[in-house]
Amino acid sequence: MKAGVKAAIMSLTKCETLPIRTGDDIVLARQAVRARMVELAFNLVAQTKMVTTASELGRNTVLWGGGGTARLESLVDGGRTGVRATFEDQGPGIANIEQALTNGFTTGQGLGLGLGGSKRLVHDFEIFSRPGEGTRVSITMWK
Repeated sequence: MKAGVKAAIMSLTKCETLPIRTGDDIVLARQAVRARMVELAFNLVAQTKMVTTASELGRNTVLWGGGGTARLESLVDGGRTGVRATFEDQGPGIANIEQALTNGFTTGQGLGLGLGGSKRLVHDFEIFSRPGEGTRVSITMWK
């Protein structure tokens, strides 16, 4: 490491994993995300963005992935605090992630705004998917 350069160390302060198999599980995940955001004193706009995104990803986990899990984490990175939610399934996966993030693209009956809209609502958005192996999407909001 060069002199004068500090390494940023992100730490995990709290973590819980929730099953996402039904509509009721999506509601519980939304409530858990909101509670964590309130606990960490995020403002109402940030709470709403994160809960909306968690709802969309939870719905995708159930509808397209056949169910899975949501992992909710509280983070500290230097002087900032964050909440990360990771939705993971073992479903059919997404063949073309870039296309799936394009507004208007859908393989179902929706408007095709879910993944792209989710990406725009949060600070950090990561997606990993392979056909036949499932999908993992992580979202993070910082303050």
